[in-house]
Amino acid sequence: MSLRCLIIDDEPLAHDIIASYINDVPFLEKIGHCYRATEAFDFLTHQEIDLIFLDIRMPKLNGLDFLRTLQRKPLVIITSAYEEYALESFELAVCDYLLKPFRFDRFLKAVNRALEIFNLQNPATGPLISTQSETHSIEKIAIKADKKHVLVNYADIKYLESLGNYVKVWKDDGFLLTPRTLSSFEEQLPTNVFVRVHKSFILNKKAVHYLEGNMIFLKNGQQLPIGKSYKATIKQLLDMEEY
Repeated sequence: MSLRCLIIDDEPLAHDIIASYINDVPFLEKIGHCYRATEAFDFLTHQEIDLIFLDIRMPKLNGLDFLRTLQRKPLVIITSAYEEYALESFELAVCDYLLKPFRFDRFLKAVNRALEIFNLQNPATGPLISTQSETHSIEKIAIKADKKHVLVNYADIKYLESLGNYVKVWKDDGFLLTPRTLSSFEEQLPTNVFVRVHKSFILNKKAVHYLEGNMIFLKNGQQLPIGKSYKATIKQLLDMEEY
């Protein structure tokens, strides 16, 4: 069984991002989407919905006013670009408040919270499984580049290169430039796949061809330096001999 989801947002890009996130969470199922809150009334009359991803600023009827009209409220996660509605939203008992643009890891936290509430409210259905115990199965990361959020498979990332407050995410066909720090990626990426090899580089271990001296040679012919403070970590995580 999955949580049946409805997206209500007047931005097509927001629909695409949320739908792609839903697709990567085992216990979520997208049932439909509406571009105005007024469209959702008829939808909710004919469809069983467990969870709504709800924008606030929309034409004719904003999301919070829409929520106040519902007699039977599904679980709700607010997805808004405006933080000033947060207090008012939580007074309406929403599960969480996602401030756009939000990353996939933040989305996971919100839907896991919604799942916990659903399990408490519906004990007879039996508990659904949380992705908190299945995070290892998530094999993609959302990367903001050129005003878009791009889902990239871990396997397609060769390495990440720091450029101050930006990071180049290198793939075989080039790179994505994203306004993030390398440390934020280090906290998010799985350590069984990626390793920090230098203050300016994080490497996909499967991209390694061999190590020689203070350099790492990748299968695609590129070379990365090994930082002095990272040598011991690299030996342990790559299971390499002394070098």
